[in-house]
Amino acid sequence: MAEETATPCSLTRVADIRTVLEPIANKWSIMIMTVLCNGPTRFNNIKRQLDGVTHKSLTEALRRLERIGLISREVISSSPVAVQYRRTALGETLEAPLLALLHWCQDHADEVIAAERQGDESSHAAPSASATALKG
Repeated sequence: MAEETATPCSLTRVADIRTVLEPIANKWSIMIMTVLCNGPTRFNNIKRQLDGVTHKSLTEALRRLERIGLISREVISSSPVAVQYRRTALGETLEAPLLALLHWCQDHADEVIAAERQGDESSHAAPSASATALKG
């Protein structure tokens, strides 16, 4: 059997890639890492910058990112006690790929939103054959 050659789009280590991507590529982790690109930030400041994130979701995402070594948590001795998060050296290596992804999102947001709307409209306009069969 010929050895598979790695190309830019090959997934020679799918299990490892999936294990690494799961805690990073979710609803809040990318946005948290983006907020932390600006430097160490307290929990409540992160929450304010991420419209729609719940306290529980933010806590879980921060713990997940800390567990995989992308961020560190520091308790600040102030009154009241505060917690500050910062990227680790490993987390800093994600800045360029994340910024490239975010720039792509900004550049193509209108196209993606339009395609999604078109898909929603076409799925509501004409029922699929299986949906029609279920009704009959």
